[in-house]
Amino acid sequence: MATRVEALPFPVAREKADSIPWFIWACVVGVTSAIVGGHWDISWHRSIGRDDFWTPAHMAIYLCGIIAGLSSAYLILKTTFGGSLYPREATVKMWGFRGPLGAFITAWGGVAMLTSAPFDDWWHNAYGLDVKIVSPPHVLLIMGVLAIQTGALMLMLGYMNRATGALKRTYDALFLYTGGMILTLMSVLILEFSNRVYAHSGFYYRTVALAVPAVLLAVARASDRRWACTFVASVYTIFLLGFQWILPLFPAVPKLGPVYNPVTFFVPPQFPMLLIIPALGLDMIRPSLEAWAKWKQALVYGLLFLGLFLAVQWPFADFLRTEAAKNWFFGAHYFDYITGPNSALVRGIFIAERTPQEFWQNMGLAVVFSIVMARLGMAWGDGMRKVQR
Repeated sequence: MATRVEALPFPVAREKADSIPWFIWACVVGVTSAIVGGHWDISWHRSIGRDDFWTPAHMAIYLCGIIAGLSSAYLILKTTFGGSLYPREATVKMWGFRGPLGAFITAWGGVAMLTSAPFDDWWHNAYGLDVKIVSPPHVLLIMGVLAIQTGALMLMLGYMNRATGALKRTYDALFLYTGGMILTLMSVLILEFSNRVYAHSGFYYRTVALAVPAVLLAVARASDRRWACTFVASVYTIFLLGFQWILPLFPAVPKLGPVYNPVTFFVPPQFPMLLIIPALGLDMIRPSLEAWAKWKQALVYGLLFLGLFLAVQWPFADFLRTEAAKNWFFGAHYFDYITGPNSALVRGIFIAERTPQEFWQNMGLAVVFSIVMARLGMAWGDGMRKVQR
């Protein structure tokens, strides 16, 4: 993609608006709708099956592409043809159009999401019910949602890095909230590998190390909040707990077979991973490491994240097998309709590597991934701090 970014005189004038623009709120509503619809859709598959494309859950997902994509497209067109929705000196030029960089990214995400809708419907009609989250149409959909989330971050940064006072703090809170939505989306992407039956395996921690540290540290470094990592992990935790406590209140009956477990309500996601503990640990040491070399910081961050997560998630997975966890709060007794009585989840056993050597190889990779992703997250965050257009 050929993109021309024109040099602009800096520093850009401080934003004079005293409120959040409507298109920022549109992006926030859009990314929230996608996350709510995504988990609702997964629950729909686990409780009812794929009975129709036009389900409310699907509509909530694609509403994100419509709201965020169209609002960004309107922002680009309005700015290109002399509108005043966005400071013109803080824009880029692409394909003859002018607008904020985040709007171009968000508009592309909207197109990708809406393109994935007929692709997904065709995929199911051609190949039947898919049992994997990572199918081609789903990957395109997730890429579209991630693009909208990233574009929303860029839009907010363009304002946040020019704002001051209370307005800057408001932008910062919305920025961290959107970071929490990205973390929640990443948890969906790794859902097949982060089931609690794998929590005593090395590939479970390897997978989490690939997905989580970069998001936490990127958003935290671009934010001015002291407890930014904790804020982001809290958004993820609150959303997952909300799904777990609310979804079972609504009735659902399986419409596909075989039905090994006759559920009568929407099956919620499993209890969220205890990411808030390593996030809190990262926030506690971040100020003391600011003067260190970047790779030394990444080494400490990566080891601390993985060590704390392993220390809390391993025994917590043991707890989730007990009778004390089989209640509405922890939800360890919720199983989807296709989960049979002999499954590892129902029997309360763990699935792990076949040999100790394989386990330690995966744990070694988890250490490497955690450090590398921490460094990449730091670089991403440092770059975001400079965004002003």
